[in-house]
Amino acid sequence: MKNYKLHIIVIVLVIIAEVIGTITVPIAQVKIVLLPMLFALIMGILLAPKFLKVVNDKDMADAGSLIGLTLMLLMAKYGTQIGPNLPQIINSSPALILQEIGNLGTVLLAIPLALALGLNRESIGAAHSIAREPNVAVIGDRYGLDSPEGEGVLGVYLVGTVFGTIIIGLMVSAFDAFTALHPYALAMASGVGSASMMTAGVGSLVAAHPDMESMLTALGAASNMLSGLDGVYMSIWLALPFSEFMYRKIKGKNATPPSVPNPENNNSDIDVFKDVAN
Repeated sequence: MKNYKLHIIVIVLVIIAEVIGTITVPIAQVKIVLLPMLFALIMGILLAPKFLKVVNDKDMADAGSLIGLTLMLLMAKYGTQIGPNLPQIINSSPALILQEIGNLGTVLLAIPLALALGLNRESIGAAHSIAREPNVAVIGDRYGLDSPEGEGVLGVYLVGTVFGTIIIGLMVSAFDAFTALHPYALAMASGVGSASMMTAGVGSLVAAHPDMESMLTALGAASNMLSGLDGVYMSIWLALPFSEFMYRKIKGKNATPPSVPNPENNNSDIDVFKDVAN
């Protein structure tokens, strides 16, 4: 009850977002779908301490601690839709598993861009993945979170937390509208290892293809689960070594050697997760 103000604000934002509803923006022969989640996120950002200051830093921290609980309920709901569609999901298993290799394409694009923008070793942490909690733990264990690599992964983690759902929702809607990619493929691609981002992406697809709702949500949830399972190993065995290779290749003789964690502050994976949660 000590957070009653926060609960009231959340309820009001949800009601306003639901009243606004889903907005479809026609562009030429296609449609861009804007979901209520997008409006709730924007309103929540505007209420933050940096803007209207309706909530303070403690309110933001308390709200963040509840995200995990609410996403567990959401994933339980999605889990009920995996079972009825299990035969089709099994048929799609090779695509679901191999899609993680697409993360290497992110390294090819993001490392040169990060270096061009002036980052140094920060680019390794920032560009090797979408920087969710498991990736933060990997970087923290290998380089230390107080290293340039740690600063990079935490920077992307924070940006992804604030803007990730907005960007994913709009991207999926745009790809659905402007490309020939099948909605099933886009639903799989939405499962990047973040439940909130996956929900935004699949929600946009469901709004555009309501007749496919069951299969889209099932594929998105299954993809997100697999990304959480094999994404860490992809980061350790492929993405991080490839990021290091790209960094050394571009920087040449000016390449800074990898950071080494401070032995006196060598957090375990559990400690790293606690740091990120805090």
